[in-house]
Amino acid sequence: MNQPLQARPAEDAQELAKRVRAFVDERILPREAELAGPRESARACQDELTSAAREQGLWGLFYPGRMSSLEAYLTVAEQEGRSEYGGAIFGTELALDTHMLTRHGGAEIRAAFLAPLLTGEGVSAYGMSEPDSIGSIPATIATTATAEGDHWRLDGRKWFICRADRATFVTVVARTDGAGVDGALSMILVPTDAPGFSIAREVDILGRFQGQCEIVFDGVRVPRHNLLGQPGAGLALMQERLGLGRLLRAVHWLGLAQRSFDLMCTRIRSARGEQARLGDKQLVRLRVFEAYQAIASARGLLRDAARKFDARVANAIEVNVAKVAASLALSRAVDSAIQVYGAEGLSSLTPLSGIYRAARATHILDGTDDALVSAVGRRLLDAYQDADSLDFDWPSLSGTPAAQ
Repeated sequence: MNQPLQARPAEDAQELAKRVRAFVDERILPREAELAGPRESARACQDELTSAAREQGLWGLFYPGRMSSLEAYLTVAEQEGRSEYGGAIFGTELALDTHMLTRHGGAEIRAAFLAPLLTGEGVSAYGMSEPDSIGSIPATIATTATAEGDHWRLDGRKWFICRADRATFVTVVARTDGAGVDGALSMILVPTDAPGFSIAREVDILGRFQGQCEIVFDGVRVPRHNLLGQPGAGLALMQERLGLGRLLRAVHWLGLAQRSFDLMCTRIRSARGEQARLGDKQLVRLRVFEAYQAIASARGLLRDAARKFDARVANAIEVNVAKVAASLALSRAVDSAIQVYGAEGLSSLTPLSGIYRAARATHILDGTDDALVSAVGRRLLDAYQDADSLDFDWPSLSGTPAAQ
């Protein structure tokens, strides 16, 4: 049986980053084709690599008690993200739930759901999006949780639920009050072996199944103490979860972007690249410059957002700008790398085609670019609504304490 993680002094981020980088390069990258292969063999490979990561003390590095701060973890997380399979192998996909359950779970939730996560025996999923609702508009959520004695009864459907194919429980956003949205939504934890829970269908992402499913709650009954936080606190918990979740995903995307940049520059300076005089072409140099600029800019934005998170200062604008920037940096880097490699970059002879597919999905996952750009733009303009001049104090946009 896996042993629970023990609290330990904050580990040196730079040293951990070097160890993670070595593990990714030596153990994960050589087996990416296997990880992208048939489901059973891919799962066996992932489990094997996860066990190896645990043995080396590299699993669950951002679980509560492991790192001194989110800002320090970014250095490590970028190395985890050099492979699109790193998040699953290092347990980072579950880190968000370990923090949410630690912060807001009662004794029963900690025993039944958090403890298995920390030992590696549990797998979490998060159910918010629905087939007939608008993902960016919480007021359209239709799944209901009705109080019946000492239980909740859940009815509804969710889709595009990550890890639903192997989750042991799902944190479900459900309507516990019929009016409005403030105070109407709650988060309830549902074991996937509960009667009435089922997987309706698997949902592919750009032609590849990655564990996302449509799930059904048909009269599912769970104890009242499976409520996360307080009744009606669902909207606030969603916002808290989105902020940290977007940063954790975005820094992994930055790892893929840096890997794409490395592949591109290595190709330019290879024998074939020298033969084609790629380094002498201005358009190639432009691609190198723009990819580097995008990655460096996103890295700085992520650190600013993480620093505010650690200081418990509201950072919604910083998070959303950083998320969009990381997505753009990844797309720019991998697209430029493919352009340099030519037809080879479109094939399975390089990892770039898989990274390219992942890059396109980042513009939709965790909030579409269009929705985030519109929301941030509105907030920036609102800040000028009553401004007397253009000499605006930018930090005041997000300088108030956050409910974290």
